[in-house]
Amino acid sequence: MALEIIGAGFGRTGTHSLKLALEHLGFGPCHHMYEVRAHQNQLAFWRAAGRGEPVDWNAVFLGYRSQVDWPGAHYWRELLAHFPKAKVILTVREPHAWYESLRQTILRSLIESRPVDPDPYNRAVSDMVHDLTFSKAFGGRMDDRDHALAVYESHNRSVKAGVPPERLLVYDVADGWAPLCGFLCVTMPEVPFPRTNSTQEFLVRKKLVHNPDSAAS
Repeated sequence: MALEIIGAGFGRTGTHSLKLALEHLGFGPCHHMYEVRAHQNQLAFWRAAGRGEPVDWNAVFLGYRSQVDWPGAHYWRELLAHFPKAKVILTVREPHAWYESLRQTILRSLIESRPVDPDPYNRAVSDMVHDLTFSKAFGGRMDDRDHALAVYESHNRSVKAGVPPERLLVYDVADGWAPLCGFLCVTMPEVPFPRTNSTQEFLVRKKLVHNPDSAAS
């Protein structure tokens, strides 16, 4: 099974909502960072990619019909070359809202949670994420707002310039089903579009804030 959809958007642009939407539309399973955390065989692939070694993309995405989020989004050029029939979805959001979400979630997790995670595998995945995003994508300056915004906007420009327009959807998940279904030539569902992985949900999952509902559960 070859990838049919490549998600080129950075994390915190609605990638998890898009994952669920694609799976609902029949383009699943959809690869997302959560898949790396859930399946321990995945980490070796992404470590190799980070070292610049040849990667068997067919093996990485064996059984998946689509991909969104980091780490795959970092390698969108390689995936576009390897899966030449795939369509590309670039998830976007207002840049300053994106950075604020990144700052409160991924950046905070990499700084606070990663060094003290008691699970060796989770810590290893977080180390890979730190190397890929903080060090490589943002040049060690993810905490520099202006620099991070410049990286974000440069990435989006590169995707727009590098993907044939007929194969590219620039997509804000706030727009819901219509543009996504039109691009994929599928019928629009009658169920609400999934809205998941908010900043608060991320922080609770990473135990960076107290869950106000936990006392009642």
